[in-house]
Amino acid sequence: MADQQTVANVVRNATTHNNKGDLFSSFDVEDFDVPGGRDEVWRFISLRRLRGLHNGQFAPQAPVQIAVDGPSEVSVEQAPLTDERVTAAGAPVDRVAAQAWTSSDHATLISVPANVELAEPITVTITGAGVDATTFGTVVVETGANSAATVVVRYTGSGTHADNVNWVIGEGSRVDAVVDADWALDTVHVGQQSIVVKRDATLRHHVATFGGEVVRITPRLAFAAPGGDAELTGVYFADTGQYIENRLLVDHAVPNCRSNVLYKGALQGDKGSKLPEARTCWVGDVLIRAEAKGTDTYETNRNLVLTDGARADAIPNLEIETGEIAGAGHAATVGRFDDDQLFYLRSRGIREEDATRLIIRGFFNEVLNQIPVESVREELISRVAGELERNEN
Repeated sequence: MADQQTVANVVRNATTHNNKGDLFSSFDVEDFDVPGGRDEVWRFISLRRLRGLHNGQFAPQAPVQIAVDGPSEVSVEQAPLTDERVTAAGAPVDRVAAQAWTSSDHATLISVPANVELAEPITVTITGAGVDATTFGTVVVETGANSAATVVVRYTGSGTHADNVNWVIGEGSRVDAVVDADWALDTVHVGQQSIVVKRDATLRHHVATFGGEVVRITPRLAFAAPGGDAELTGVYFADTGQYIENRLLVDHAVPNCRSNVLYKGALQGDKGSKLPEARTCWVGDVLIRAEAKGTDTYETNRNLVLTDGARADAIPNLEIETGEIAGAGHAATVGRFDDDQLFYLRSRGIREEDATRLIIRGFFNEVLNQIPVESVREELISRVAGELERNEN
């Protein structure tokens, strides 16, 4: 018995794995050690700013507020965490996500029936409980075969929040997912999104992060059968005092699937401020396993540093275990504002402030124009303008 316990502890504490897709996972927070700053998956974020989400020393827990609004065809239920539909996308791969799972009373399960094309979006609103409270949530969206749906997940309010928002994209279905982290600026949010894309299914997954003090979102997508097509896009804008991290994995484990990742971010800081510098981090992992012949994938991250007092990290990783693929590549840049573009617009009689706005809006529009819900798209464009006005003031 003692030998079995020793083996269990070794397995639990091990960090070795074959590749990024084989990280240790568990639904139980006690199966994870408390992370340290030298751990690879936590090395960019300041653990001190997580308000105890990583070590269990968080503020008193309050009930999470999750509201779902959608067409009549959609089913919404509070399902046990042990329900096979809830666990279908996989288990958490870090301690904070496991803490969120362990601390949830149930999962909010949203189901779209097979062969149904929804005329209106499903809106999921997750509201923080305030600065002195901690909330945890588990949300699962599943779509039946040959269905079509648009789902908007919107975060609002303030507080400390950790969650799992998981997606099971049914065979032949099409899903447009929009994740809008519109938190108050005093919020800490750490979230994992586990995504399974089944045979011939299509996913368009969009993440927008403008609010929050510390926000880390971790989408992990796996293709379950051939023919899957996924695009993951994101925009983020960090000001002084904000830390925004997007950490992605696209796991190609089956033949003939396509993925494309495009994230864009901007930062503006204030060297004279007592707040931490504006900082962002993007980590994009793409894994092409030996069985994934015919894979076509590309990932891109672009960062625009507008002022001093700001730092962006961009780390693309491409791991290929077979040479029989259609294509694979990646690109990442961190750069300053393009003075040539500004000069061109000013030479056409456009004021410098207006020219700056035009360039930055154009920078983001490549991503924002892909968001299918017009009201959300226009709101995000308006937020970009608001960020620029804040910088000018």
